[in-house]
Amino acid sequence: MCDCRRPLSRPICTTLGSKTIRQLFTDDYKDSPYWWESAPRPDSGIADLPEHVDVAIVGSGYTGLNAAIQTARAGRSTLVLDAQDAGWGCSSRNGGQVSTSFKPSLETLSKIYGPKKSFQILREGHNALNWIGAFIEQEKINCEFERVGRFHGAHNSKQYDELARRCANQPAGLEVEAHMVPRDQQATEIDTDVYHGGIVYSQHASLHPAKYHSELMAIAKRAGVQFATHTRVDNIERDSGGFVVHTSRGKVRARDVAVATSGYTGALTPWHQRRIIPIGSYIIATEAVDESLIDRLLPTNRVYSDTRKLVFYYRASPDRKRIIFGGRVCTHETNPRVSAPLLHAELVRLLPAMATVRISHSWMGFVGYTFDNMPHIGRHEGVYYSMGYCGSGISLASYFGMRLGQKILGTESGETGLDDTSFESRPYYFGKPWFLAPSIFYYRMRDRINL
Repeated sequence: MCDCRRPLSRPICTTLGSKTIRQLFTDDYKDSPYWWESAPRPDSGIADLPEHVDVAIVGSGYTGLNAAIQTARAGRSTLVLDAQDAGWGCSSRNGGQVSTSFKPSLETLSKIYGPKKSFQILREGHNALNWIGAFIEQEKINCEFERVGRFHGAHNSKQYDELARRCANQPAGLEVEAHMVPRDQQATEIDTDVYHGGIVYSQHASLHPAKYHSELMAIAKRAGVQFATHTRVDNIERDSGGFVVHTSRGKVRARDVAVATSGYTGALTPWHQRRIIPIGSYIIATEAVDESLIDRLLPTNRVYSDTRKLVFYYRASPDRKRIIFGGRVCTHETNPRVSAPLLHAELVRLLPAMATVRISHSWMGFVGYTFDNMPHIGRHEGVYYSMGYCGSGISLASYFGMRLGQKILGTESGETGLDDTSFESRPYYFGKPWFLAPSIFYYRMRDRINL
């Protein structure tokens, strides 16, 4: 059973009856992503599967599309397969926040890989953020991309001091543009008393995730990529000529195969499944409000997050009429309609002025985490892969998808700092994260007592 009746911070279900909870939802409420209103999922599958392609890519999200663009532009016949609509997963469900962070520190990584390799790994996060901005500009992608910066709030004074220490002691060559915002100046960034100040990362950005995906599809199609949506891949069989990809609509022979499924990785590729932890992240969109309210609450139009282990992330919608608010509010996966009131309670805790504003959309998607909190890219038993972006999927999936395409082409430019890193699993883990509920409960307790 999900313990969604137990909120993270303050009671809601104990004080709100079912009638009151129903009043939190607008009359036209939808349990689908707000982003789909202006960028619905395309129906673009081909009528018949080709008998043979140079490259078959499983997964039509940011990773798969950016890989396909590279291979198709190099003249390789490329087929992208997906069991759902193109981009149905987190590529059109995320919060639209573009960041650069790898979670491990240089100090932590150096104990495993040494200082030189660790520096190369962390540089890839910087490369990803720089690359995606340049790519969007170069390709003239219309996805409402803006370098708005991120305000990362400290949930207690200890965390503020830690943010300040890190900001003042950035490793040489890994510096990022950042500045501290003390609590007495916090209102210039966000109208809340909850945080104890925070840090602004100036180069972080926002975009419309579903529009970005749709534009990537258009680029891929112009390059000659074929799409087979609603086409489940059941088996990838290796033979002397490459691979036979068995699907719900027949077989396709391919010289090269890539898996780009990240948080949706399943039994098709058990080796990858044992290394990816699918974690549901839940998001709501509020109904439209007067723009002046958004201007008062979020005056700088940044993207927002905080230092809690169970982090909340939020932002204004591109038209600045709604707030998009996401996070993890249950130990187990649940229905987005169940999680919505809990997310609303957390939104109101941060921004009390939103108390009477209702929910128009609630949805969820699976984020692909790894045991070492880093993405991984490479080749296993002949199959290429890139996955495990740990919550920074817009920039990392796009960038490493591009590198994945270059790897398939066999070019030197496909080399990355993540090459030859160990893609770890754990004993008794086979793709179902049985340890997730106790881990979330533990981190919830840490957040409650302000550790």
